[in-house]
Amino acid sequence: MATTPILLLSLPRSGSTLVQRVLGSHRGVATASEPWLLLSLLLSLRDDIPAPGAWQPQIHAALGDFAGVLPGGAADYERAAGAAATRLYEEAAAGAPFFLDKTPPYFLVVDEIVRALPEARIVVLWRNPLAVLASVVETFCGGRWRPQDYPTSLFGGLARLAAAVHRYPERIHAVRYEDLVAGERAPWERLTAFLGLEFEPASLERFSQLSLNGAMGDKSGVRAYTGLAVEPSEKWRATIDNPVRRAWARRYLEWIGAERLALMGYDLGRLRAELDGNGTKLAGSGRDAAEALASIGRDALKARLGGGAPSAWPALLAPSPGGRR
Repeated sequence: MATTPILLLSLPRSGSTLVQRVLGSHRGVATASEPWLLLSLLLSLRDDIPAPGAWQPQIHAALGDFAGVLPGGAADYERAAGAAATRLYEEAAAGAPFFLDKTPPYFLVVDEIVRALPEARIVVLWRNPLAVLASVVETFCGGRWRPQDYPTSLFGGLARLAAAVHRYPERIHAVRYEDLVAGERAPWERLTAFLGLEFEPASLERFSQLSLNGAMGDKSGVRAYTGLAVEPSEKWRATIDNPVRRAWARRYLEWIGAERLALMGYDLGRLRAELDGNGTKLAGSGRDAAEALASIGRDALKARLGGGAPSAWPALLAPSPGGRR
């Protein structure tokens, strides 16, 4: 039986594990923790990979040379990579008509995925960027205010996904995490209809029984949330709670811009108002400011020595942040 791939794309900390478990609870949908399969097949086609390994430039150059002798060039390679991935999905699906691959870093190769897997159903999951920002801080930074250490996830990934949603409206179904956890069936019905699945209301409850084993994936979310709830969408308020954090977050919203936010389903003015209206305290401001200054200093040193990838400060402090796709 042919297996149709479902690709669930998002920024990290966007609630994709919950969505994966709900969809994976449907009859006929197989899934695995986070395969990262398409990264190994497609990533070396790109020459703009952030902080690549020492061999990445040579791999990219060699692969480009090889693609140059194929009749269709890189397009032939992409099709072959897509066929190989689909074959592996079929093996993993063990007869199921769908296989769901949830791998957040796929935003690095979203254009290649669209071209390589013409039969795939592609879903982009958005989440309030303030919630994503706060979750990155709490999960990846251990609560320290160091989101600038994640420029690829917070900036580059968002820009690539927004551009893809704009470029491939007929191939991509975009949905907001907040809508999926609000308790209404309609967003799930639209999502499953796009995928070619029959909506199963019981999946909104039985997803908690789905176990995803593997080294990758969000284990904390699996343990913390066994049901749909709006509460996680508001947790950002307890993290972005002092003037330094609010200023950083406000600048981040400005960088995303009204146009991209509208594409994602959010309103810049409303997010600003929510941020400005959030309770604030002075505790921790000095430490956060020191973290920021140290990070800027590290960037300056790396630029002077000519090594290492910069943090998010160049994007965050650009004279004219904007939301151009």
